[in-house]
Amino acid sequence: MEAIVIKNLTKKYGSFTAVDKLDLTIGKGELFGLLGVNGAGKTTTIKMLSCLTKPTDGDAVLLGNSIREKPAEVKKIISISTQETAVAPNLTVRENLEFIAQIYGISDPSAAADKVIADFSLQEKENARTKTLSGGWQRKVSIAMALITNPQILFLDEPTLGLDVLARRELWGVIEKLKTKMTIILTTHYLEEAEALCDRIAIMTQGKLRAMGTAEELKQLAGKDNFEDAFVEIAERAGKGEL
Repeated sequence: MEAIVIKNLTKKYGSFTAVDKLDLTIGKGELFGLLGVNGAGKTTTIKMLSCLTKPTDGDAVLLGNSIREKPAEVKKIISISTQETAVAPNLTVRENLEFIAQIYGISDPSAAADKVIADFSLQEKENARTKTLSGGWQRKVSIAMALITNPQILFLDEPTLGLDVLARRELWGVIEKLKTKMTIILTTHYLEEAEALCDRIAIMTQGKLRAMGTAEELKQLAGKDNFEDAFVEIAERAGKGEL
């Protein structure tokens, strides 16, 4: 079943085209990677899909809801975890979770926090102020906050940015546990992360979709054994107009 259907999605800022006629389908329960160098159009695409900015042309339908015609309905079924760690530093982990639950009008914020704390194994840190936590723990709490509303579609924008190798791998485990429970769209600059986690991967450059498939399929397309080499090859071919 299709969770997201994107047709001709375009965003222009004056004469500059940030996203150019994007066509893409993402399956329900799929963990889908969106890769590209800086300025490729990834963040703009996510902003349109999450109704933070309006498309210039085209549309996207998320579980039957058009971002153009039903943005309020779209917002009810999605959540976003941004690359900026969105926690209140002077609140404890539990207070952060309950605060977000209250903002979203959840009837029992304490029970909602209990569930997320259990799901993310946050018990040992639930009464600690978030400013005292490591970057990895703060990012873990930030993702937990995004999930407290039980979204059907989750956008993870650079979730492990700036984390050390061990913290990044720990967060991979958290993300893997979410697979199939919801549809996840992941953006990352860590290519090994996309290769390890994603069911399929799309590569964008200059606002256009250049290639899409599993990591293995993309390596075959580029004629490379290493995924990073495959990404570079595809990006360079696109730059030469060969894709």
